[in-house]
Amino acid sequence: MTHRTLLRAGHVLSMDPGIGDLPRGDVLIEDGRIAAVDREISTDAEVLDMTGRIVIPGFVDTHRHTWEASIRNVAPDATLDDYFVDILDTFAPLYTPEDVYAANLAGALECLDAGITTLVDWSHINNTPEHPDAAIRALTETGIRAQYAYGSANTSLADYWFESKIAIPGDDVRRIRGEYFSSDSDDGLLTLALATRGPGFCVGDVVTSEWALARELDIPITVHVAMGRLAGRFGMVKQLHDLGLLGPDTTYIHCCHLSDEEWRLVADSGGTVSIAPQVETQMGHGWPPVMKAIEHGLRPSLSIDVVTTVPGDMFTQIRAAFGAERARANAASWEADVPVPETMLTARQMLEIATRNGAHVAGLEDRTGSLTPGKRADVVAIDATALNVAPVHDATAAVTLSADVSNVDTVIVDGVVRKRDGRLTADVARARRLVEESRDRLLAAKEARA
Repeated sequence: MTHRTLLRAGHVLSMDPGIGDLPRGDVLIEDGRIAAVDREISTDAEVLDMTGRIVIPGFVDTHRHTWEASIRNVAPDATLDDYFVDILDTFAPLYTPEDVYAANLAGALECLDAGITTLVDWSHINNTPEHPDAAIRALTETGIRAQYAYGSANTSLADYWFESKIAIPGDDVRRIRGEYFSSDSDDGLLTLALATRGPGFCVGDVVTSEWALARELDIPITVHVAMGRLAGRFGMVKQLHDLGLLGPDTTYIHCCHLSDEEWRLVADSGGTVSIAPQVETQMGHGWPPVMKAIEHGLRPSLSIDVVTTVPGDMFTQIRAAFGAERARANAASWEADVPVPETMLTARQMLEIATRNGAHVAGLEDRTGSLTPGKRADVVAIDATALNVAPVHDATAAVTLSADVSNVDTVIVDGVVRKRDGRLTADVARARRLVEESRDRLLAAKEARA
């Protein structure tokens, strides 16, 4: 039996150029799929009144270490160098599968609460084969759309980072692929990727073997590059090019210090880009290269990265990227005593980057990222009657520059309501209890090891 839900009378920002914006519009959902978007739709359906709401596609976070939710804010003043020691060499080796489950459960629900309907879970915490099982189980239970990116273990900073000779275990990735991501499930909520460390972090043989593993399994690759001046000097993309590994299946994260040659290599190979602006400006990675990516014909996306140091919502990332890029452009113009560029980032571009571009980078634009008939119904409604948003003059600016998590009224993933009237439908108390117990366990283990 067909199930229909009608989102009625909202201000619809479809992010589909063919549909545009509807100051008063309806969105019809049938069996988890967007069936129609129009000014008025008459049909027999469950009606959700969107009066006073701005209706948008769900945000897409293209790179988050979700397992770190248990240790939120433990490194508020950290630099990137601090992060490797304070997180990867201190807390990560202590993580049990139970900690990963608790963190992924709470972290994915945190995403849904903030209107993030799609998540790339960059899971470099696979200390045992039970760790990825726990992460995937938690993602599945929350109902979020997610790309699970299988990463390395973190039992030793010396062994797994900086010229590492230990490859991600191919047999276990194949097991995970077979158990959770068979070909029949590729159209489901969860998909699989490989979270590789890349040149500078691994020796060439390991890099080559990990790329070969991903391509054997026909899964996308995601890798950090050019974050911080040292990583920029590594020429990581150039090294990948020299190894013959560049391709359209690879997402490059951060990219703050790519050379012009490397930008061209990424663009020419069809690669995609994920930028984490708050982390990059705060932890010293470099200027978030949003405009640089656009200038090279790329469609950059946004990501949260680490909640050990920054907030876990997309509104923060939108404003960090918008403010940082305009500040960079203004400062460069003032220093050179020339007019500011006529073409600068706009609030509208930022919403597209956080939705459609994110779906593109995650390889999911055929099913999410815009309110387009035929796509899966990943929809968010923002309460525009709240005092921090009202009165609305420009609905796009209201979302990108005024709204915050408290304004996320309704969240729908694959047609299922996951947040309604400002409250998650999940057992939030259980998730909070588990992640707090994980926090206490990790702190005790850290103290015992000291």
